Amino acid sequence: MWRHDLVDPGRLLDVIATEGESLSELGRATAPEAPVPSCPGFTTDGLLRHVGSVCRVVTGRLEDGEPPEHWQRDPAEGQSTEEYLRTGLRELHARLVAHPPAEWASTWWPADESYHFWRRRMAHETTVHRVDLEEAAGRERGHIGEDLALDGVDEVLTLWFGHRLFQLGLSGTREGSVAVRTGDHSWFARAGPGETHAWRCTEEEADRADAQVSGPPVTVYLWLWGRLPNRAVTQQGDFDAIAQLWALLRLATR
Repeated sequence: MWRHDLVDPGRLLDVIATEGESLSELGRATAPEAPVPSCPGFTTDGLLRHVGSVCRVVTGRLEDGEPPEHWQRDPAEGQSTEEYLRTGLRELHARLVAHPPAEWASTWWPADESYHFWRRRMAHETTVHRVDLEEAAGRERGHIGEDLALDGVDEVLTLWFGHRLFQLGLSGTREGSVAVRTGDHSWFARAGPGETHAWRCTEEEADRADAQVSGPPVTVYLWLWGRLPNRAVTQQGDFDAIAQLWALLRLATR
């Protein structure tokens, strides 16, 4: 079982519900054809459909114990995109509420096969895409809790960098390590030919990395997700190692 001590599991359910409401509200307030700058190729309508589809894939996987072959990919005839999104979120939320976070569930990460994986994954899915829609709507970014941001830093490094790249058969082109520091926590991310690994580490271990990236939790969280530019965080040391981390994360999270 993976370590889950950065954010309360019940809070993750609250985040999914709250961010789902925000996505719906932003969808109503933004033209469906408005482009989403942080998601090239997506419009507002397309991004809402994406989240609604992801909800249905997860719900199907939780029900059947394996990824579903068929699910509702688009709104039904006469169904608005907003209702398609709301229905998907509502059904998934109910499923997650009905099962303890430690209960076994089918996931795509062997290190965490539990309902908590999906609470966490969907909390960050909805949060990051809410930020995307705020940009599309020309609004200032809304609140993200520091505890959620710290958990998001952990997820993007350990799950997406440390595991998703392996699933995709991708790795670094040179040996390089980066320490990510924020909110009294540190992570060590190492990449090279044939490997990408990341884990929470001590300050002493972080000091031995080739490069350092630091900043406030929300800033580091959104930077790792590619939603903030390089100037948003403080960088020191081997800038090529940082550039490699950044480039690999863009491949992992695309």
